[in-house]
Amino acid sequence: TVVFMPGSVPGDLRKPLPFRDVQEMELSINSRTSITSRYEMFHRGTTAQEEAALAVPTAQEADAALQPLQDALLGSLTVYVVPETSSLLPQGISVYVGKHRSALVRAGGSQATLRTRLRQLTQVMSFTASSIAAALSDRVPDGQPGPDAGRHLKSSLGYEVTFSLLNPDPKSHAVEWDIEDAVNRYVQPVLAKLSLVANFSVDSQILYYAVLGVTPRFDKESSSFLLSTHSLPHVINPVEARLGSSAASLYPVLNFLLYIPERSHSPLYIQDKDGAPVSTNAFHSPRWGGIMIYNVEAPASPQSSFPLRVNVDMVRVMEVFLAQLRLLFGLSRDELPPEFLLESPGNEGLADWEVDRLLWAHAVENIATVSTTLTSLAQLLDKIGNIVIKDDVASEVYRAVAAAQSAMAELATGHLHSAFQASKEAVTSSERAFFDPSLLHLLYFPDDQKFAIYIPLFLPMAVPILLSLAKIIREARQRKKEPTKMD
Repeated sequence: TVVFMPGSVPGDLRKPLPFRDVQEMELSINSRTSITSRYEMFHRGTTAQEEAALAVPTAQEADAALQPLQDALLGSLTVYVVPETSSLLPQGISVYVGKHRSALVRAGGSQATLRTRLRQLTQVMSFTASSIAAALSDRVPDGQPGPDAGRHLKSSLGYEVTFSLLNPDPKSHAVEWDIEDAVNRYVQPVLAKLSLVANFSVDSQILYYAVLGVTPRFDKESSSFLLSTHSLPHVINPVEARLGSSAASLYPVLNFLLYIPERSHSPLYIQDKDGAPVSTNAFHSPRWGGIMIYNVEAPASPQSSFPLRVNVDMVRVMEVFLAQLRLLFGLSRDELPPEFLLESPGNEGLADWEVDRLLWAHAVENIATVSTTLTSLAQLLDKIGNIVIKDDVASEVYRAVAAAQSAMAELATGHLHSAFQASKEAVTSSERAFFDPSLLHLLYFPDDQKFAIYIPLFLPMAVPILLSLAKIIREARQRKKEPTKMD
């Protein structure tokens, strides 16, 4: 919805307010798959309540005041066009993106300028071609995945978040971290916002004598130890063997590791590709999690008693881990034009429109997953002619197809929440059918395998039986040929 404040309507606007404009664009994923993107834009003037909400000094206050007046529908955006001379936006800023589902845009004087700014805003706040390519990168073969296609987590009904403290040298460091308070204060608000997308469980652990598995290089100039970029991939496997959380998990596990370097390798810093130290002293691994190295200050006097008591600064640690969590869910913000101003989402960690983008991506990915699963199941059933399909398996297949069709219909009408719920139901039903124990292909043998198994068993017995039958038939024929004696 594009809402014009008094004095902000461009002079060359073609139609009188209010009017509706629909734009459709077909996005080709590969030679057989395409998605139609449809934007429905409603242009109108402000109401008295909206004008009162916009009569505030700053854009932040306007964003908070406008939130109760907006359309609460997930996936919807409301853009308020303010006059070019408005003081709501800071000097040099033409587009302000709020933390809910609204934005403020300077009119620009002409319809062409306004349309350009609205197009740029849609690319930032709504579902785009690159989002579709990333969501379908694992499902659609021969597509053109974007640069971040392999970095995002796959859509799942649930995720397990594990925070691990690695203390390889407990004789030197007695580390304390208030992980429970940090999770309640910083992580839970973010997960509460993401609860629309999936279910989350959080746990933590402390691992002693767990080392990185890579020997850092000592740098004489800085009197510190360094981990280069090319050695970082070798850090994860030795550590992951100690975690033990993903083996028994039904859902993807997100690992966030805080590593306290041992005294003999301290201080320890991570280098980037250019050889400069990484400011956060952390790195993240796509679809796995992240590791942060937390250096402990050396004791002032050599006579200090060991182990040293270390209280971890959880604010600094959680800032890094929450930034890595955003990267794992594909919520990294692209480079924006200089005239754009993005409001910080605050303690919640992500804006409402970012949750909408995530729901779009996961709904599309779920539908593609259902299509892939049911196609694989159909191919399996075609290969095995004598397979038995039970009624409950058939009903799950029918339910999956109906839910996927419902999800596509809801997506086409812009009902994001119901489309996502239907896509989750479709994924659940299709996987129940595909992984049903009665459809295990090892239970059914192809005919050539049956011959290979049974011929060695029955052939030795069949040879004398067949020879005997041949002899009986031969003797019967000879008896028929001999003339019968008549008295």
